[in-house]
Amino acid sequence: MSTKNVKLVELNEENWYECCKLEVSLEQAKFIESNAISIAQSKFEPTLKPYAIYFKERAVGFLMYNSVPEELDGYWIYRIMVDKEFQGKGIGKAATNLMIQEMEKLPNGTKIVVGYHPMNTSAHQLYSSLGFIDYGDRFGKEMAVIKYIK
Repeated sequence: MSTKNVKLVELNEENWYECCKLEVSLEQAKFIESNAISIAQSKFEPTLKPYAIYFKERAVGFLMYNSVPEELDGYWIYRIMVDKEFQGKGIGKAATNLMIQEMEKLPNGTKIVVGYHPMNTSAHQLYSSLGFIDYGDRFGKEMAVIKYIK
């Protein structure tokens, strides 16, 4: 799918509630917090950058990343989700590519890190297809994969 139909829009008063209503499949729900929790977290941690994922003119997903380096000296992706009705269309991959382009603009960044549960095969397929590599880093029940940038 071309990214021309996918865009990221900063979370705002017009799209936050729509993002709260989006859902992943039951199988994926055990691996990801709700968008409402992520949105609340962004209000208490101002370095987090939440975005709605739009396909054409409709909000179909949500993502969030940190704009300051954290563990492993990388910028972390906190959330990425696409509503269950829009999965399998390449929207998540297109949105993640757009997010990576934004994260590459952050100062002094050399790597992007994302953590996910090892049993989350959808996340594994997405991140490995985008060049993230597992170097063996673990945080609790999650594995952390890294993509070097710049």
